[in-house]
Amino acid sequence: MADEPIRLEGLASIFEEPQPEGQVKLTAVAGSMKELLADATLEYLLIDLNSSCCGRETLETIRKLRPALRLIVIGPEGNDELVMSSILGGARAYLDSLAGPEMVRQALDVVIAGSIWAPRRLLSKLVDRLLAFPDTSRASVTPQLTNRERQVLDLILMARSNREIARQLGIEERTVKAYVGSLMRKTGVDNRIELSMRALNLSLASQPSDSGLSEPGARRQSSS
Repeated sequence: MADEPIRLEGLASIFEEPQPEGQVKLTAVAGSMKELLADATLEYLLIDLNSSCCGRETLETIRKLRPALRLIVIGPEGNDELVMSSILGGARAYLDSLAGPEMVRQALDVVIAGSIWAPRRLLSKLVDRLLAFPDTSRASVTPQLTNRERQVLDLILMARSNREIARQLGIEERTVKAYVGSLMRKTGVDNRIELSMRALNLSLASQPSDSGLSEPGARRQSSS
């Protein structure tokens, strides 16, 4: 999402170059927010906050309409608060306007892998902010989780949406929502980010070798 033709062409060119072996092949689709959000096949959305079409409120609108979309934000450099609010608002990556094609592609690969791309010092500050729970007395209490709750939690920590979790576990999306609600009640948190941080803090996550979970597919030109 950007309203400058030259910038759109530059971003699209990142996906036209031959990709190294092992790198996910993605197809670039440009359009207005209405057009892009109507495309149910899209899994990643690159947003240029420097464009007149996009702003911080755009992120909120997208998260409400398409919560499963993984957002990558390009914005002005040196604005730490904008980076923090973008990540807290659902963006999986934040790049400044000077980022070149290789860096944009690297950030996308990090997001595809289920992680967050942002300046390390700001991620550290973000973790500190999320760990600053008002009621610290609850931090020492380890809740008892069922096997299914632990599976759902493992996938939440892999940044999966409710729809993705339902598809991977072979259950209904409403059932996933019920498990997420139960996890939040047991850990005493109000949102998924706090749930992830509390799980890491209490070592509730399974070891990767024990989870039995695999990566779901992305929208790619070649099938897996």
